[in-house]
Amino acid sequence: MPNTAATPERILVVCNSFLGDTVLGIPFFRNLRRRFPQAVIDVLSEPGAAAVLTHCPYTNELIAWPRPPRSKRLLPAALAAIFGQASWLRSRGYARVYLFKRSFSSAVLVWLAGIPWRIGHRSEGRGRLLSRTVGMQRGQHQAESYLDLLRYDGIEVDDGHNENWVPEQDRAEFDSLLVDVPAGRPRVFLAARSTNPEKHWPIDRWAAVIDWLVETRGCEIFFCGSPSDVVVHREIVSLLDPRVAGHVHDHSASVPLRRLGSLLTRMDLCMGIDSGLPHIAASHGVPVVVLFGPTDPQQWHPWKTAYEVVQSGRVLPQGGRSMLDIGVEQVTAAAARLLDDKAGSAHAPRPKAFDVHRMCDGAVA
Repeated sequence: MPNTAATPERILVVCNSFLGDTVLGIPFFRNLRRRFPQAVIDVLSEPGAAAVLTHCPYTNELIAWPRPPRSKRLLPAALAAIFGQASWLRSRGYARVYLFKRSFSSAVLVWLAGIPWRIGHRSEGRGRLLSRTVGMQRGQHQAESYLDLLRYDGIEVDDGHNENWVPEQDRAEFDSLLVDVPAGRPRVFLAARSTNPEKHWPIDRWAAVIDWLVETRGCEIFFCGSPSDVVVHREIVSLLDPRVAGHVHDHSASVPLRRLGSLLTRMDLCMGIDSGLPHIAASHGVPVVVLFGPTDPQQWHPWKTAYEVVQSGRVLPQGGRSMLDIGVEQVTAAAARLLDDKAGSAHAPRPKAFDVHRMCDGAVA
C-alpha cells in the first residue's frame, strides 16, 4: 500500500456510463475525501455519467474515458485506445485507484497505467491485476458495495447518508421555467424510460397514472430526459385528455443533466422505473416510487430517502419479474402513501438520512 503520510496523494476512481451507479457513489466520495482531505481525487468515467458529479465538492477533475470498441474486427483499435489512455494516466502519477467499474478492461487499464494500489470488486478474472479484490455480498445495496471498497482498505465510513448539490445560481435561473406552473399543487417527476427496454412499463399505464395524479391528487407532472425520451413523453401525453395534458411539463429540451437537480429539488415526488433519474431524485431527498422488473430492488432501491418499491409477485422462470404484471392500482397506491407522508411532514422536516421502505407486490388482475 502506498505511504499516504508524507505527501498528498493523487487518487483515481473509475466509474462507468450508468447514471444511477455513479450517483450511488456519492457516499463513497465523501468518505474518501474525509480520509484524504488534501488529496487530488479524479474521476474517470465513460461519457455522460460524470455529469451527475458536476457539483460534487469531494472530487477534483472529471475525466472522460471513451468506451473502447467491442467488435472483434476493431480489437486493434480497442487495444490502442487502452494503451493510449493508460500511458496518459501513468503521466499523472496516481498512487491509488478504486474501481466502481467491474469490467476486465478497466482492471487492465489501471494495471497498465502503473498505479501502485488498485482496489476493485472480484469479477471477470481480475484478481491478478488488482492489489486487493472485494467480494460482492448477495442482496447488498450498490451504495454499500462501493463503501466496502473503502472498508476493505482499512478506511472507516460514516452512515452512508445520501446528498447532492444545486448551486444558488442554478436555483435562481430555474425559477423562470416554473413561472407559468400553478402554485400550491403537488409536483411529480416521472422517469418513464431506461436504456434497458426490459425495464419499460406500457405507456398507456403511465397515462393512466398521470390522469389519476392530475384529476384525483391535483398534481403538476414533469418530464426531463434525453432527446430520445421526448418522443415517448409525447406519446404518453397524446393519450391524455387535453385538460389533463395541460398539467404536464416536459423540460427535456431545456434542462441538461448537470442542472437536473434544480428541477428535482422542487418536486414533491418522483415516480419511475429502475433507472438513473430516480437515484438522482433520491440523492436530493425526494421521495421515490420505483417500478422493478428484471433488476433486484435490494441492490438498486433508492438510497437513504423515503421510497416505495412496486414489483410483481410472480417470479419469471428465467429470473426477475415482468413489468407487464404491475398494475396501475399498485402504482397509484404507492404514490398516494408517499404524497400523504409528504403532506403530513410538511411542518416536521425529516432527518437527512431518513429511509422508509414499503414493498408493494402486485399483479394485474
